[in-house]
Amino acid sequence: AGPDNIIIGSHVWVEDPGLAWIDGEVIRINGNEIHVKTAHGKTVVTNTSKAFPKDTEAPPGGVDDMTKLSYLHEPGVLQNLATRYELNEIYTYTGNILIAVNPFQRLPHLYDTHMMEQYKGATFGELSPHVFAVGDAAYRAMINEGKSNSILVSGESGAGKTETTKMLMRYLAFLGGRSGVEGHTVEQQVLESNPVLEAFGNAKTVRNNNSSRFGKFVEIQFDKNGRISGAAIRTYLLERSRVCQISDPERNYHCFYLLCAAPPE
Repeated sequence: AGPDNIIIGSHVWVEDPGLAWIDGEVIRINGNEIHVKTAHGKTVVTNTSKAFPKDTEAPPGGVDDMTKLSYLHEPGVLQNLATRYELNEIYTYTGNILIAVNPFQRLPHLYDTHMMEQYKGATFGELSPHVFAVGDAAYRAMINEGKSNSILVSGESGAGKTETTKMLMRYLAFLGGRSGVEGHTVEQQVLESNPVLEAFGNAKTVRNNNSSRFGKFVEIQFDKNGRISGAAIRTYLLERSRVCQISDPERNYHCFYLLCAAPPE
């Protein structure tokens, strides 16, 4: 839908300095200028090119896959994520990409063994969006095609990349684990390496008390039966500048403070 579709009475999204986007109804059109009465009662004058059509028939709880949206533009995407977030639905698909919004609280029911069992072998998109579905899709593709698969976790500081990576590793360990093996299994060792790497690679920043200031490429190896046979961290990149100069009020890597606070023994 382009600016041509905007008529008096159209519901549109317009930019707002505080809320990013605000919805309203077009009350007047003057050439390329439109007057919009927003949901908050104020009138905004903007250019037609800066207004986006609003889907008035969108389901009240949002859609679980954003390819189902009538209009795939920024305000539409943000509105859908916000609607789902209010219902504690923190995961949403856009095709085969999973978008996760940090809930800033623990949601243990989302990650228990029962949940892992449900996603095991389920077709992608069949169940609610979940990080386990992405892990399962990669694992099945590896087994069926006999090729390596990669999962990319990206986002800004505090988005939840580290936690998401841990959940993916836990799920892959669940799929490729050996049941009833005594002692320290490979999958346990893989998961237990995380705190050590975080002590050396995490630091307090302005935005996040436990920010991962490193990049890593974790490789989990499986045998021909689909069982975990080993793991390796191929790349581990640190911010060198943080070691020798820290801008106030940020801190250096955790390990320095842990060493200073360690008991004499």
